[in-house]
Amino acid sequence: MAYPTQNEAPGRRDSKRYLWLLALAVPTLPFQAGALAALTGLSVFWWWGPFFAFVLVPGFDHVIGRDSANPPEALMKALEDDRYYRWCTYLYLPLQYGALVWACSVWAHGALSPSGNLGLAATTGVVAGVAINTAHELGHKREQAERRLSRVALAQSCYGHFYVEHNHGHHIRVATPEDPASSRMGESFWRFLPRAVLGSIRSAWHLERRRLGRRGRPVWSRHNDVLSAWAITVALYGALGAVFGWAVLPYLVLQGILGFCLLETVNYLEHYGLLRQRRPDGRYERVSPQHSWNSDNTISNLFLFQLQRHSDHHANPLRRYQTLRHFDEAPQLPSGYATMIVLAWFPPLWRRVMDPRLLAHYSGDAQRANLCPALRGRQVRGAEGSPGGAPTRP
Repeated sequence: MAYPTQNEAPGRRDSKRYLWLLALAVPTLPFQAGALAALTGLSVFWWWGPFFAFVLVPGFDHVIGRDSANPPEALMKALEDDRYYRWCTYLYLPLQYGALVWACSVWAHGALSPSGNLGLAATTGVVAGVAINTAHELGHKREQAERRLSRVALAQSCYGHFYVEHNHGHHIRVATPEDPASSRMGESFWRFLPRAVLGSIRSAWHLERRRLGRRGRPVWSRHNDVLSAWAITVALYGALGAVFGWAVLPYLVLQGILGFCLLETVNYLEHYGLLRQRRPDGRYERVSPQHSWNSDNTISNLFLFQLQRHSDHHANPLRRYQTLRHFDEAPQLPSGYATMIVLAWFPPLWRRVMDPRLLAHYSGDAQRANLCPALRGRQVRGAEGSPGGAPTRP
């Protein structure tokens, strides 16, 4: 990214200014799938969403490459205040729900084969999963309107409790064994997934019960942000079922599950094996760039509102996506999220690629990493039986 000097026109401060609109191609994926299927007569195009996300985007990531440039400090405030960037996120929601309603009309019509229906559910699930990322961007902001939009974006994926747990749980416990959204070295994605899903629900409920308790309000009330978020999903699914017929509900549930599984795959790769060390007083050290995996792949950053610059996000949660910075000291993923998500689904390949990088980040000392319990026990046994207590490599 080339950033001009402070005296240049505001519209030319960000060379990617209009490229951020590419992110709005994601919520139109179901429409794209329908158009391609109609033009070609091939039902395989109902699976266009997964192909777009996990084949095309990784391919373009490889061809276009990386961009590690940061905006100059002198331009940060102007970029933050430019409301154009906010509208790029706001516009995701009407496209997201337009695509969901259209998908329900297709399912209700009953013209697709079982494979076509499943393909459309998978494509819609990609929209739901990336919508959680849009909700993530909106939910960290101070403006009440953006926080409300965040909750609306989460309704499609049945993951409204993310609004509570992510902001008030994950950001406090990130890169520690106590965080359900921080994966551990040696933990496969398939073991992480149920721990993350159930752990995030428990955490969100605990956080809301504690918050409401401090305010003297009952946990079972309209003031509970977890219950109100789930109520939005129930109302959404109920309205779609009433309009299009209850036959659409299995597909709604399936696309929602696929959506939050996509989110949890991203959670898996963002902090894999990274650990904040204990200070002498027993508390964890402050979050730093070394506690998040980063990627500067240009294309996937455009589609994900620069989520991949995750270290700066954890250091500055209120910072808007267009001003997030690259840190040389942050551990770097070998490719963008689109590629790494697929890799995470195949644990032997994931560990072959990521474990050496993680060990290199800790100078070969695996005991400094966030280890899964089985691997932690192996490290302890290895240390007891090795000269000087040196850790064994997993």
